[in-house]
Amino acid sequence: MENKSPFLDTLFLLRKEGTMTIFADIQEISKKEEEDSATYFESEFEKERLNFLSDEIPFNKDAAIWAGKVLYHSAQLYLIRKDTAKDVNKLIPRFESRKDVSAVLSADLSLRFLPQIRDALHVADAADPVVKILDEILAQFHYSAIGSDVYPEKIIWEEGLKDKTYRKLYLERVVDKKAYKLAEIPYINQLLTAEFGMYKDVFWRDLQVVTTESEEPKSGDINSTA
Repeated sequence: MENKSPFLDTLFLLRKEGTMTIFADIQEISKKEEEDSATYFESEFEKERLNFLSDEIPFNKDAAIWAGKVLYHSAQLYLIRKDTAKDVNKLIPRFESRKDVSAVLSADLSLRFLPQIRDALHVADAADPVVKILDEILAQFHYSAIGSDVYPEKIIWEEGLKDKTYRKLYLERVVDKKAYKLAEIPYINQLLTAEFGMYKDVFWRDLQVVTTESEEPKSGDINSTA
């Protein structure tokens, strides 16, 4: 697919090379660009499905497009702030649809890069209202925030991780990112310990094994597709 717009250029370059271009101004994203990005995201989702070991989780087009726009606009707002204050909530809207596993994994195609942008904005100005908005998004889509300083709130882990595919992917990312704070939550710690078995020191030698529950479960809002 040829890159035909700043929006698509940003998505392609970031996912392909891990770099991002900041353009001179923030342009409106056309419907055609949204549709082109959806086609691209769906192809990327199908590639990543190989790691799911499941064909039961569908691609969520709306979540993928929403997340792509959030990522693009957040990156542009790092440098372009003139006359943008009144449009921030429009540029970075909340996700209004049902947040199930399909939405979480589809949005993650873009949101996995959002913590780096959030951190850059925070360093530049900790009081930046955009940082607060991104924190709220990452707390909601916490799979994409694993390994960052943004901590998920209001979670009943047994409910939130009841989908076996999502649970597998969540635990794998916790291990990959060495997310100690999450890994020491009793429920997640028990899952990891069970997965590691006698090979715990091979996978994560420094991880403390939690033997007693030190906190009460918290209520959450993620729904499983299972």
